Amino acid sequence: METLLNELRARALRHADGPLSETAVPGVVIGMHCGETLPAASLYEPVFCLVLQGAKRVTIGDKVLRYDAANYFLASLDLPVTSWVIEATPEKPYVVLALRIDAGKLASLLTDVAPGPEIAAPAFGVSPVTAELLEVWLRIAKLFEAPEDVPALAPLAEQELLYRLLRGPQGGVLRQFARADSRLSRVRRAIAEIRSGFDRPLRIDALARGAGMSAASFHRHFKAATALSPLQYQKMLRLQQARTLLIANDDAARAAYAVGYESASQFSREYARLFGAPPARDAARLRAIGELPA
Repeated sequence: METLLNELRARALRHADGPLSETAVPGVVIGMHCGETLPAASLYEPVFCLVLQGAKRVTIGDKVLRYDAANYFLASLDLPVTSWVIEATPEKPYVVLALRIDAGKLASLLTDVAPGPEIAAPAFGVSPVTAELLEVWLRIAKLFEAPEDVPALAPLAEQELLYRLLRGPQGGVLRQFARADSRLSRVRRAIAEIRSGFDRPLRIDALARGAGMSAASFHRHFKAATALSPLQYQKMLRLQQARTLLIANDDAARAAYAVGYESASQFSREYARLFGAPPARDAARLRAIGELPA
């Protein structure tokens, strides 16, 4: 596997241009950092991350995960996270390949894998990297330098990659993500509702009805999937959006009200708890170093 990993890393580095680079293959990006980073709050959409060098740590709710060249990261829902690179140097930068996961493409493969029971499990995790996964990724990476072959070959490679993920340790959760009638998909639709109206009061009963669950069952399944309660999820979205507004030179009170807070003091407390500094000081620090929310 070391030979495969080395070739993958060399190909990725040839096409990496800054912290995040799009590639010739739709849905595939390359991430690179030449040093350790500060914890950054962001929203992970459904994604498969394969680290080629270095390591990263991610906090989701009360869960802390580490992924590196031996363990890939997989998320099946939109998740507010805090993540940071923990192993990287200019000589050995952190390098990662990421594939955005499409539920429709997964669904087309469900007839090719054995069905399993529907389980209440986190919609994210880390699992061991295999030679089979690296071989498919290498075929994808070769397309970075052959864009004329992408329309014909990239869909085939992506299909095989998704198939192997469905057959892997996190396949049960991915199958639920792909099935429109699963509890996880109903949580996914509730998340879309929360995201579209994160600045409005949260109506748990309405979200539960839309998901076809009781309020207690909805809360239980939501937290099992995201490691956050619906209210905690909304709070993370609000604070992340407020941070973006603050960096764009908005003031703290105006940012607080814009994202749905009624109390500026409560906003400042919760902001400092998440980001480690009061709003104005945190935004000034990020503007000074030229860093946007990751």
